[in-house]
Amino acid sequence: MNKKIIALMVIVGIIVIGVGIYWLQNQETADQDTPIQENNDGEENSVDENDSSIAIVYFSATGNTKQVAEYIEEATGGTLFEIVPEEAYTQEDLNYSNDDSRASLEQNDPNARPEIANTIDLTSYEVIYFGYPIWWGDVPKIILSFLDENDLSGKTVIPFCTSGSSGITTSIETLKEYRPNINWIDGARLTPSQSSVIDWINGLDI
Repeated sequence: MNKKIIALMVIVGIIVIGVGIYWLQNQETADQDTPIQENNDGEENSVDENDSSIAIVYFSATGNTKQVAEYIEEATGGTLFEIVPEEAYTQEDLNYSNDDSRASLEQNDPNARPEIANTIDLTSYEVIYFGYPIWWGDVPKIILSFLDENDLSGKTVIPFCTSGSSGITTSIETLKEYRPNINWIDGARLTPSQSSVIDWINGLDI
């Protein structure tokens, strides 16, 4: 075979190999730049950037409200904040059948305002998902402590609750009466189910 033809074939081969390596390197970089998340079926989906205008604020004594709040965080890309009591609640504190339990005494005292251990700054947030368990048919008094310490005037606040049986209606009435200058959106009683939480968020008119 002519030496010139052989040399030309070698040059072409080197160019093809170089182009292939360059393409593969760019493809790997593109794949690494896309954040992924596994859904419940083990499939991978790209996730959205965090939404800096949304906050999820919650108080949870047993973990149910915390789980719902985390699902809302995943669905909205908002920032999660926990209301932490100065003194943690024990199982005995939450004994419904004991009129002298800590929670019973707090819920029956109109002036009770349990201390909060942490500071939460919501100045830069426009929409706030606001979660709590239902205690004795209403909001825990630590929720009122939080509203005393944080001015949410003019912000859009969406309550959500967890409960063994009671609905959210009474608690929303309490919140609206306590801070009427907040743009309260009627919320919902939720269970720690990711699909139901997502359905609820998608149905909100905000």
